[in-house]
Amino acid sequence: MMPSADAVQAIWLTLKLSTLTTLILLVIATPLAWWLANTPSRWRAAINALVTLPLVLPPTVLGFYLLLAMGPSGPLGRLTQALGVGTLSFSFTGLLIGSIIFSLPFAVQPIQHAFEAQGPRAMEVAATLRASPLDAFFSVALPLARPGLLTAAILCFAHTVGEFGVVLMIGGNIPGQTRVISTQIYGHVEAMEYAQAHWLAGFMVALSFAVLLVMALQKRRLGRVLP
Repeated sequence: MMPSADAVQAIWLTLKLSTLTTLILLVIATPLAWWLANTPSRWRAAINALVTLPLVLPPTVLGFYLLLAMGPSGPLGRLTQALGVGTLSFSFTGLLIGSIIFSLPFAVQPIQHAFEAQGPRAMEVAATLRASPLDAFFSVALPLARPGLLTAAILCFAHTVGEFGVVLMIGGNIPGQTRVISTQIYGHVEAMEYAQAHWLAGFMVALSFAVLLVMALQKRRLGRVLP
């Protein structure tokens, strides 16, 4: 059975959302993970708990509060309306923001653990060679954290591909704008279109397996290359 135009559109939108979410999260999560791994601040535990919160909150709860925040009466909604861009709820941009927040712990935690595993020794050696903290970070700490960065990227991508509750709450199910694979499958099942649902569900299983296989192979390769 050939996929319908709606199914192809949902696949494209899902891959676009997952790729953008992963790239943005790597930029955001890396400095945050470095700070959490090295700061002596008393706020560390509170920030760590806040970052981890999406792991324990039901997706519909997180999606509900994000929907309120982005709505016409919410703080973010009022800001975007004042800037002349309207509200972000039920839009791809709103979907992207929700995905970034929902997948944040999947990016921060692997990178944080990679930084913590290095210990202070590498940075101390770089400092004795007169490297600035910024130079030492990019030339020493970041290369040593490659396994954590790789794990974070793969987990974020896979987690975003499988989102349902958050994307449904924030984006609804608008064809071509916010309808991703998970909500497309939900729509097919509601309409008892099981053949179409089987095709998309099978694609999700194959994609998830491929992502996990790539992660396992890359971790094995890095394990042989890194000291």
